[in-house]
Amino acid sequence: MNTLDQIKRPSKNEQKTALQSYQALHSAIEQLITDTTEIEIEETREKIVIPVRALKLLRDILKAMGQGSPISIVPVATEVTTQKAAEIIGCSRPHLVKLLDEGKIAFTKIGKHRRIKLEDVIKYKSKMKEEQKKHIIDIMNTDEEIDLYDS
Repeated sequence: MNTLDQIKRPSKNEQKTALQSYQALHSAIEQLITDTTEIEIEETREKIVIPVRALKLLRDILKAMGQGSPISIVPVATEVTTQKAAEIIGCSRPHLVKLLDEGKIAFTKIGKHRRIKLEDVIKYKSKMKEEQKKHIIDIMNTDEEIDLYDS
């Protein structure tokens, strides 16, 4: 698995190609009616049967690349170290360990080492973002109630 600092943004040429490919693939997917389809690799003339879900994932990748976003694909069941989980969440490793010990994020222990499912790290991060958003809205509402904003 690539580390976050090894993931590179697509070049301008890759962005352009990805955007063109995204549009074509999106149109093609809209016309598909079965769960699998056959694609052909033009250069080798090899035909491959592929799940439509995989094509939809490729479409999403092309869209993100076309927008200049760096891409990384990681299986959901992947386990990460406490250091990697802390990097993803944006906190220190000791703080993450505290979250694990408090039961806020599930983990397994292999010897002395803790392993956390990437899926659980992402769920926790999303939950924290939602809570932050709610707090900001509450603060803004309170500020409006006491007339801190001028009309």
